Amino acid sequence: MIGEKWALLALREIAALGQHRFDDIVFNTGAPRDILAARLKSLEAAGVLQRRLYQERPARYEYHLTEAGEQLFAVLHAIRDWGDRFVRDDPENVVAFRHSCGAKLSLDMRCAACGEAVAPGDVTSHRDVRRSDIVCTKG
Repeated sequence: MIGEKWALLALREIAALGQHRFDDIVFNTGAPRDILAARLKSLEAAGVLQRRLYQERPARYEYHLTEAGEQLFAVLHAIRDWGDRFVRDDPENVVAFRHSCGAKLSLDMRCAACGEAVAPGDVTSHRDVRRSDIVCTKG
């Protein structure tokens, strides 16, 4: 769902830039209204966004991140940061994001147990359940 065209830009507007109203998201992204509406609907159905009524007549809604959507924030920021550093051809136009304390926002992955920074060579994967461990109880 986040790989659909316009979905990431809509999430950027909501999560990072604080735009919650449909018309503002359309204006800032340039997305076609019908396609953006479909993307927002699929993000809502997936539990990433929730609509909140802010005007009754006509009914108008704002879009806000759910808990699942908030968990995507770090991922979205990491993708944006990577693109700004390695893909952008106009680095003078990079938008700097700042924490509420005023410091420039930077993300790094750390081990929850020891607090050390994690590099690709530091990671191993382990499965708790293997397909061969699953026993069929039918028949």
